[in-house]
Amino acid sequence: MIQSVETLTQIQEEYPHLFEIDANLDRLVKRIELLSYVNPLNIEKEKQRFFASKYTCEPAFKYPKLKFNPYKLHRLFFSQRLERIKDDRVRNFYQEVIYYYANMIQCIETIGHGKRFYYNSLRVFGTPTEKDVQNARFILHYADEPASGDMEKVFSPQEAKSYFEDFAKQYDFPLNIKFSTNIAADAMVSNSSQTLFIKKNTRFSKNQLLTLANHEIGVHLVTTFNGLEQPLKVFSNGLPKNVETQEGLAVFSEYMGGALTLKRLKELAYRVIASDSLIKGYGFADTFDLIHGQYKLNRDEAYSITLRAHRGGGFTKDRLYLSGLRKIYKKYQKKESLDALLSGKVTLDSQEHMNYLSGIGLMSPITHKSHSFAQNLNTNSTLDFILENLK
Repeated sequence: MIQSVETLTQIQEEYPHLFEIDANLDRLVKRIELLSYVNPLNIEKEKQRFFASKYTCEPAFKYPKLKFNPYKLHRLFFSQRLERIKDDRVRNFYQEVIYYYANMIQCIETIGHGKRFYYNSLRVFGTPTEKDVQNARFILHYADEPASGDMEKVFSPQEAKSYFEDFAKQYDFPLNIKFSTNIAADAMVSNSSQTLFIKKNTRFSKNQLLTLANHEIGVHLVTTFNGLEQPLKVFSNGLPKNVETQEGLAVFSEYMGGALTLKRLKELAYRVIASDSLIKGYGFADTFDLIHGQYKLNRDEAYSITLRAHRGGGFTKDRLYLSGLRKIYKKYQKKESLDALLSGKVTLDSQEHMNYLSGIGLMSPITHKSHSFAQNLNTNSTLDFILENLK
């Protein structure tokens, strides 16, 4: 529910400097969507070269050119006069936000620069804990389930587009879809442009379409549009370290929507193992050998997981999907409402901030809910057992 224009005007008059700073940050943040820079431009070419080398040569990935000057953008972020925000808690909150965005600029600035990027990635996304790795291994010890017809990749990108358009009709927001050859995932949402990108040169299974629809539309676009309707634009741009919560919600939506499979859960576990290999000093070929040679995952999927972990120079974002799912599932088990977590790109840890902002009129109730959360359609008892026993 969007606040009335009259109420919003009153709040803006009460916090004039806050809204000015928030709007300034909104303009600056639009330039730094990390995923639009970290996905290589030559994924398929390097894949063929890597396979031809019998999995020995390190891929030489090329990345998009920066569309901003990192130093100047840093300066603009830190030139915001936060001292003009009289509310201490709100001022400190925005200080954390600016540090987070500044770290994101350093990530983007060092893409393709090996360890420099990896260390910046660690500051933003962290590295798997021993508990994360144990959870991943626990999942991977389960035998694969028999493949069903729903797993056959028979749908074209155009058919996927039609499927997503039909799925989105249950939501009261526009769906903008574009095709791309330069994304690591088969589909992904661009938060800044409110666009769902579909990989042009791939095929989709029935299960994959349901999975992506619940994940990308049912959560990522729901939180994007809810965030846009908040009085403060920071909710649509993202609170510090929001990725774990957002991806946890998105995979939980797959589970509730009846799309999550053991194969998909094992994919998230492989991502943790691949992320963990970075801190052990593994190169691309070493991580691929771990996933393909030791764990026996087929080479195309092993390449994709290795690519996601090594793009940029070492990207640890993927380790957060499994830990995020575990945290959201625990919250669901306690029958706690997830609505507040759909109010934008927020985090489980920001609940106290959100309660405070809501109490002073700087946060609105949500308009869009994830429809999958209304009813649990999962019928796989193995998944329930695994999720209940993650540490």
